[in-house]
Amino acid sequence: MNHSMIRCSAAMLAALFVPLSLAEKSGSKDLESASSRHIEIAVKPSTMNRVSRDLWGQDVDAREGGTRGCQNISTYLGDGFNGTQWTAQAGFAESEIFAASYHAPSSMFPIRIDVMQALFVTSATSVTTTTQWSVLVWQGRPDTGTLVASFSSDDVILPHLVMPPGTNATVVEVSVDPNDPDQIVIQDDGTGTFSIGFRIDQHNNQTQNPCFTPPPSNSNAFPATDTDGLADAANNWLFGVNCGPFGCPANGGWSTFAALPGLCRPSGDWALSATWTSLPCTPGVGACCLPDGSCSLDSQGNCEAAGGVFQGDGTVCEDVVCQPLPQACCFASTGACLTLDPGDCVSAGGIPGGVGTSCDTFTCFPQGACCLPDGSCADGLSPEECAAMNGTYEGDDTTCAATNCPEPTGGCCFSNGFCLELTEADCAAVEGLWGGLGSDCSDLDGDGMADICQGPAGCNEADVAEPYGVLDLSDISAFFAAFMNQDPLADLADPQGVFDLADLGAFVSAFVAGCP
Repeated sequence: MNHSMIRCSAAMLAALFVPLSLAEKSGSKDLESASSRHIEIAVKPSTMNRVSRDLWGQDVDAREGGTRGCQNISTYLGDGFNGTQWTAQAGFAESEIFAASYHAPSSMFPIRIDVMQALFVTSATSVTTTTQWSVLVWQGRPDTGTLVASFSSDDVILPHLVMPPGTNATVVEVSVDPNDPDQIVIQDDGTGTFSIGFRIDQHNNQTQNPCFTPPPSNSNAFPATDTDGLADAANNWLFGVNCGPFGCPANGGWSTFAALPGLCRPSGDWALSATWTSLPCTPGVGACCLPDGSCSLDSQGNCEAAGGVFQGDGTVCEDVVCQPLPQACCFASTGACLTLDPGDCVSAGGIPGGVGTSCDTFTCFPQGACCLPDGSCADGLSPEECAAMNGTYEGDDTTCAATNCPEPTGGCCFSNGFCLELTEADCAAVEGLWGGLGSDCSDLDGDGMADICQGPAGCNEADVAEPYGVLDLSDISAFFAAFMNQDPLADLADPQGVFDLADLGAFVSAFVAGCP
């Protein structure tokens, strides 16, 4: 099978012809004797090869530019142009158009049309066929929208469609060079719709009025539909010649397949495809459906790293519906776990395990050992119960028998007023004074000495000389020396910074109070 592509940079277009060798399906009816304009014949390709070249002999795919990350393909073909069987719409006449409308979210407009494709077939032709054709693009629907582009084969820039005798197929592909300044740009007309179509301007051999005699099938090419059934009757279009009120369509003009009489409605979708780019799109950025069902605009990498599902380049949260991912669901009555949608879990009386959980790895209603602040241990507590007791949860299924809970610590005052947080045993070993369970070495009044060492463990504020913890003459001597030198050690009463009888009175009161 031979393939060829002609790239036409002068018109910013290229026509790609891909001949496919086809074998006519057995049982196809003789089109010569058919009187109805609805004539379908099935054809089946036997081989498929492709060789694509431009006028400079270069591989077109290697030369094409554009923002690939934001490109989309719209078609009603389930398998693209890779189908193994097609249907020739052999009643198709000169000046008739086959078209399709496609829809996109309003946030994606304006869009740029990059590639338009259509499939033509012949069935057991006895001569080489030459078909003159046009490609058309509309903003909106073809019947009510605005025609924004139209290009016709002239055998100079866009070659006519030439197909050899036999049963063959040709994909006509018209592309716009993304590097050219003139592009086919579609604005949203309020319907979020654009349409493409192909017209047969001149058959190879249309001998008579097609309303009464269809173009001979042994000497003409026809548009193809797929054989998977009609997927979208409302968006496949036919512009027919005027054959009167009983024509197909009645009195000619535009009609959707849905509006055509059943006897002349094609059995499949037109073999058409449009490749387009959303101009507002940022490659690699789009809507991300997160596991909790929320949506954020992020890069694909960040989305997947967060466990989300990337919705595609250029998508926005307003145009997608995110659902929370299933998670572990625990049932208190039985302890059973099911992986469910969190909404269904709550409705069924279960307790959701949280985003990212599953029954394979999640433990429902965990219990274990809890080390309490006093150094004791409690068995069979949940993490929440342990936390409520200011304890430390040691892990699921742990036991106190296998757990060594750390001894509690408290502030330990050394004889010189220095403080460390130690266990009671360690404090006793250094002959310190232990401030008790939960005490610490904080200095909230900022006087340079731990508050705990100024309280019961360090006697009181009159205890200003060694040995600490004992009030004697050394404290009296040290205080008066500090008072005479205006040392902050003797500044015991307000106003601070003033050394007067108030400080002397405060010292005497503290000294008389003695150590507890």
